Amino acid sequence: MILLEKNRKAVLLGNEAIARGALEAGMDFGTTYPGTPSSEIADSISAMARYMKNNGIEPPFYFEYSTNEKVAIEMAAAAAISGLRTLTCMKHVGVNVASDAIMTYAYVGCNGGHVIVTADDPSAHSSQNEQDNRRFAKFANLPLLEPSNPAEAKEMTIEAFNISEELKLPVLLRTTTRVSHMRGVVELNEYPMEKRKGDFKPGDYVTVPEVARKLHPVLLEKMERAMEMAEKSKFNFIEDFGGSYGIITSGASYNYVREAIDDLGIKAKILKLGFSYPVPEKLIMDFLNNVEKVIVVEELEPFMEEEIRVMAQKNGITTPIYGKGFGRFTPLYEYSPQVVYPTLAQFFEIEYELKEDAVEATPRPPVLCPGCPHRATYYAVKKVAGDDAIYPTDIGCYTLGLLPPYKTADFLLCMGSSVGSGGGFALTNEKKKIISFIGDSTFFHAGLPALVNAVHHNHNFVIAILDNSTTAMTGHQPHPGNSIDGMGNEAVKIDIERVVRGIGVKHVEVVNPYNMKKTIEAFRRAIEFDGLAVVILKAPCILLDLRRRKRKIVFEVDQDKCTGCDVCINEFACPAFYREGDKIKINESLCTGCGYCVQVCPEKAIRRKK
Repeated sequence: MILLEKNRKAVLLGNEAIARGALEAGMDFGTTYPGTPSSEIADSISAMARYMKNNGIEPPFYFEYSTNEKVAIEMAAAAAISGLRTLTCMKHVGVNVASDAIMTYAYVGCNGGHVIVTADDPSAHSSQNEQDNRRFAKFANLPLLEPSNPAEAKEMTIEAFNISEELKLPVLLRTTTRVSHMRGVVELNEYPMEKRKGDFKPGDYVTVPEVARKLHPVLLEKMERAMEMAEKSKFNFIEDFGGSYGIITSGASYNYVREAIDDLGIKAKILKLGFSYPVPEKLIMDFLNNVEKVIVVEELEPFMEEEIRVMAQKNGITTPIYGKGFGRFTPLYEYSPQVVYPTLAQFFEIEYELKEDAVEATPRPPVLCPGCPHRATYYAVKKVAGDDAIYPTDIGCYTLGLLPPYKTADFLLCMGSSVGSGGGFALTNEKKKIISFIGDSTFFHAGLPALVNAVHHNHNFVIAILDNSTTAMTGHQPHPGNSIDGMGNEAVKIDIERVVRGIGVKHVEVVNPYNMKKTIEAFRRAIEFDGLAVVILKAPCILLDLRRRKRKIVFEVDQDKCTGCDVCINEFACPAFYREGDKIKINESLCTGCGYCVQVCPEKAIRRKK
């Protein structure tokens, strides 16, 4: 396994490089809740642990896929306070879930190094917002490092552990989608194999008001020391390409700046910030004093720009500072050469003609996989409830129910919101039926408290729990409903039906969505029930099912029976179906052999191919 090799170079994803950095830094304890664009960090750590175990080697660390990000931080904080080196990784919105713990954890601090990875998602490629978690660094008073490439990602991970231990403070490592998923050459050095034990020693860890008041000034003192460390950090450096104008940048934006320097022949001085919070004031003020004007190149919020403007005003520096609102720089979406090149050309007063793409790519929205049990569920629900219901949905593959022809997604805020908002809709829209959708991993993550609330207050709506036995959307990671954990060990499997009944739901049914008749009947009974009803749709993710099959099963259309009614294409919308002239056919390379279309076709024109 390449991630466990030593004394060589390898081409790694940014996320894989972070996992490797944690290994080389001597990580003792790792936790996560998976979420793109961070997922490969934890998956790499999990793969390393399982590879070691399968080869008779005891992994030098403990690792788990926690129930949610808050639990992941709480688990890791206990380990770090006990003196162990700890890594916790999550996507940017996961920090929202963990923030209740993180804000106070900053006061308490840690003894072993604790690196918290936040993977931000400019342009919302796989997320419900574009929040910039550099704001969290300032909000919580935590140091922040930002890599620009996989080599830096590995080195910054190691350095983040060192900074954390020196300050006795958790450190944020912020990546973005492009850095997480770009590939680059990374040095694979030696790593320790000693498995260490924690040693908790009592201290000021119980944050009653008296203790919190005492810890707050200590936190601020730590951040003053962090500022001194940022001033001297090897990750904050100046590159001089001539000229009298300056550029300040960080993260993925630095890559675009360097490309623009080469491609446009720009003469400039670049201040690249890798240890970017606390912002190194002296370094920046010296830089401003040595340029005629400066432009800040950063994605999303004007975080650095605001800090730099405040510092300049405080120090009486009048160097013109440009940033958001200049050229194509806005707080929206990720940057690209099409954004950075013309803006820098305008700033440096050089001629540049932006060549827009001559042909726009045809929009290609994501779709549920052929054979996905969620498609079967949505088809059955619409047969019963039609368009007259309200469909709160949740975070997962099933969010794609938003798209036609299903249109079974009307409202979404965050993990678990389908259950909480379902109760709100039920109480305020008495004439409409409410059917909420939530996946199994999301149910364990954030659905349980809202379900308790719904039972306690006698809310009247339907919850459809889509149990496909995995955290499918982020890469098939295990969750509490699985019998194997992230280390490859046997785990206690939590039965969703028993949990739901134990909480007090009176009407509970479990069905296989591939049985159309039974699924339709189950939803009809749930909708007619006066009170909270839960339907558990239990069928494995089709990708997992395909791995277990010994032979491929495909279906075909009997052209003698097919009338071209288009139900399979327009209502069921399986992407394996297509038209060829006036005939409907099945693409054998896409067909997964689920057989649901056999139940859908009104003419019984679909059969298993021999």
